[in-house]
Amino acid sequence: MDFEIFTLLPEVFGPYLQSSILLRAQQSRLISVHLHNIRDFTHDRHHTTDDVPYGGGGGMVMKPEPVFEAVESVLNFSGPAAAPCPIILLTPQGRVFSQTIARELSRHRRIAVICGRYEGVDERIRTHLATDEISMGDFVLTGGELPALVLMDAVTRLLPGALGHPNGAQSDSHSAGLLEHPHFTRPPEFRGQRVPEVLLSGDHARIARWRHEQSLLRTAQRRPDMLRGASLSDEDAAFLAGQRPTKPA
Repeated sequence: MDFEIFTLLPEVFGPYLQSSILLRAQQSRLISVHLHNIRDFTHDRHHTTDDVPYGGGGGMVMKPEPVFEAVESVLNFSGPAAAPCPIILLTPQGRVFSQTIARELSRHRRIAVICGRYEGVDERIRTHLATDEISMGDFVLTGGELPALVLMDAVTRLLPGALGHPNGAQSDSHSAGLLEHPHFTRPPEFRGQRVPEVLLSGDHARIARWRHEQSLLRTAQRRPDMLRGASLSDEDAAFLAGQRPTKPA
């Protein structure tokens, strides 16, 4: 998969891209990351990429010309209808990023990402260049660079071969509509707290069932909203019903 990142701050990506899973994914050619400095597509001596908003107000707005030229020249197209791949504008106004969206994006061979800055971007970038808008949640960041790294990390983990274990991403929280089960490692006892005996039993069927039940419990306790969209078996529903205290008669 190719990530085309359009940003005013390409230098901030280096440390994370040169670490851990994203580094190994690049080395094994599962992904390639191309950083494009939007300032390189300006035509004035000051490399201006922002201007004051029409109608007044605080902050500066990213100009449309360098963003359009950067994206269209790199992707070699003109107009959103002819876009050769998803062109994602990272904005607090977009659809909230999720594991489902990460899985959706992982099916593409190429993704373009526009990192906003300042007060925002000229509306024509949103309406006539971007094909999708994604938000990391109901909060505001200084720019789109951190969200771009989050998006790349989440999508890359889903690519076959990106993780050491072939099924490593399948048990992650949110992957199956549930939060992940608790994890334990050595020592078997630490400060009076023991590892659950089932994990030491060697009985893989019991361990699998325990982990699934713990995922159900953790989701019910911490994110009950997720259960409304989860595919629960009759056995799952019965298990959860047995964990909930009944109201006194």
